[in-house]
Amino acid sequence: MKIPFSPPYIDEDVIKEVNDSLLSGWITTGPKVAALEKGLQEYCKAKRVNCVNSWTSGAILMLHWLGLKEGDEVIVPSYTYCATAMSVMDAGGKPVMVDIKHDLTIDIEKIKQAITPRTKAIIPVDLGGVPCDYKKIMELICSKEIKDLFAPTSSNQEKLGRILLISDSAHSLGATFNRKTIAELVDVCILSLHAVKNLTSAEGGAICLNLPEPFDNDELYKEVRILSLNGQTKDAFSKSQAGAWRYDIVAHGMKFNMPDVNAAIALAQLRKYDYLLGERKRVYERYSTLLKEYHWAILPQQDTKELTTSYHLYPLRINPITEEQRDKLIQYLAEKDIATNVHYIPMPMLTLFKNMGYQIEDYPVAYDTYTREISLPIYPQLTNQQIDYIVNNLVEGYYNISL
Repeated sequence: MKIPFSPPYIDEDVIKEVNDSLLSGWITTGPKVAALEKGLQEYCKAKRVNCVNSWTSGAILMLHWLGLKEGDEVIVPSYTYCATAMSVMDAGGKPVMVDIKHDLTIDIEKIKQAITPRTKAIIPVDLGGVPCDYKKIMELICSKEIKDLFAPTSSNQEKLGRILLISDSAHSLGATFNRKTIAELVDVCILSLHAVKNLTSAEGGAICLNLPEPFDNDELYKEVRILSLNGQTKDAFSKSQAGAWRYDIVAHGMKFNMPDVNAAIALAQLRKYDYLLGERKRVYERYSTLLKEYHWAILPQQDTKELTTSYHLYPLRINPITEEQRDKLIQYLAEKDIATNVHYIPMPMLTLFKNMGYQIEDYPVAYDTYTREISLPIYPQLTNQQIDYIVNNLVEGYYNISL
C-alpha cells in the first residue's frame, strides 16, 4: 500500500474549470481571479480579498505597503517555515524570532518581551491549522503601554497608530477562534494556496483585508491590487479590451498577481470546501481515536468550544523519543511506502539564520518540539483502511525503534 504525504485534490470539476479558463482565450489575471476573490471574501468574512501568486508575495506586499524601513522589526515565531521571516527581510525589515508554546502557537509573553519602539508588525503562525489567540495578541498591541512605545516610520504606520497584526494563515483556511474566522480577528490575514494546502491554485496566495478605521478597505484593495501589478493602474485583462489600452504607473509595485488558470483550480475546490474540510476532519479524528490509547503519542490540538482547526497537518509528537529515533521511525515508515514529514526545522537551526546570529538555544520549546514531531499524511482522499495501515505501522515502528 503506497501512501503519499500530501497529493492535491484534483477531480473532474477542477479539470472542467481549468479547461474553461484555457478555452476562454484568457489565462492570466481576469474573471476567474475576480470570482475567487469574491468567494474567499465571503467564506473568510473578510472586508476585501486580493489574490496573489504566493503567500510570500502577499506578506512582502503588505509589509511594503506598511512602509518598513531599515531597522524596523517584525516579530515572528521561531517554529515556522522560512518564508515567514524571509518575507520580512525581502520587505527591508528585521525578523525578531520568539519561542512557541507547547500547543505550537506563538508565545504571547515572549511577544511582549520582544516588542521595542522599532516593532512595526507581528506575524503569528497558525501552524497545522490551529489558530493563535488573536484576541490576546490584539489586546496586547492595543494596550496603552505598547501603543505609547510605538514609533511610526511611515505614513501608513502613523495612520494605524499601533503595531500591525498579520496572521500567517497559510494552514488555517476554515479554522475558527471564538466562532470567528481568522480574517475577522486580525488586520491582515494571508492565505497560502500552494499545491499541498487545503485549498490550492498550484501556486498562489490571498490577502484578506480587515484594517480598522480610518482605513477604507475598498480603497486599500485597489491600492494593493495596483502594487501587485507593477504599480500599473489597469490589469492586462482590462487593458486588452478594445480601445482600453491606455494605463499609468503610479507606484513602485511588484509583479505578484495570480493568473486565471491558477485561480480556476482553487475556484472549483472552494465550491466544495466544506466537504473537503469535513473529510480532513474525518482523517484527523480517526488518527486521534486510534492513537489516544498510547502513552507515548502526544496528540495535536483537538477542537474545543473556543477553537476549531482546519486539519491541515496532523503534527504528532512522540514522547519519549530522541531526534535520531524519530528519524529512524520516519525511515521505517518510508520502507512501508508511507510518506511522512516534519513541520518544521526551527529557523534558528537553518544555515541562513544561524549565520545571522540566531541561536536555537534561545528557543527551547521550538527545539524540543522539532526533535519529537512527525507529521502524518492527511487529505480528503485518504481512506480509513489507509489510516489504519499508517497507525499500525507507526505503532509497530515505535516499539521496534524505542527498544
